[in-house]
Amino acid sequence: MISQEEADTEETVTCLHLTFYHPCQEDKMMFRCLNFCKREQVRADEVAKFGRDSNICHYNLLDTRVSRIQFSLQFYRKLNSSESCFEIKNMSKKTKLIVDKTELGYLNKIDLPWKCIICFGDYQILAEIQEGEAMDYFETHLHLAQVPILQERCLPSLQPIPENGFSSSSFSSQGKNPIEIDENES
Repeated sequence: MISQEEADTEETVTCLHLTFYHPCQEDKMMFRCLNFCKREQVRADEVAKFGRDSNICHYNLLDTRVSRIQFSLQFYRKLNSSESCFEIKNMSKKTKLIVDKTELGYLNKIDLPWKCIICFGDYQILAEIQEGEAMDYFETHLHLAQVPILQERCLPSLQPIPENGFSSSSFSSQGKNPIEIDENES
């Protein structure tokens, strides 16, 4: 029997949490091939591919509007650092991939932010990286969203607030519409 002092240190594993949303998921069941039940291990030297072609992609989206390979994720470690990262690459010739506010054309790639929203067509995917120490593999944990992810995040409104400090929404709630006046009028 091995004592606690002699046992190997348990290493934490980097986990990529992906939450999927599509407005027609109830009707079209495009996520039925994804495993939402448990975490899956992916070898560090494998490229995680998402798309329609089950012969090439491990993560299948059953939708004819999705490219055979829509996008790929590559796990790597930064040079001279223990920080693990993912690189996302758009593999679709027809559809642009949007990562937060960055638009990627065919074969464009960027580092995946630790928390971001990936969009293409009507698909929304919330990606969150949970940092770990293991270098031989990482895990994916897939989730299914019932409401749009962009709506769920409830980002603050970026509408400007007028100099008087009242937004037009506070006027509408009082049953009045804002009146546009020239700043030179008194």
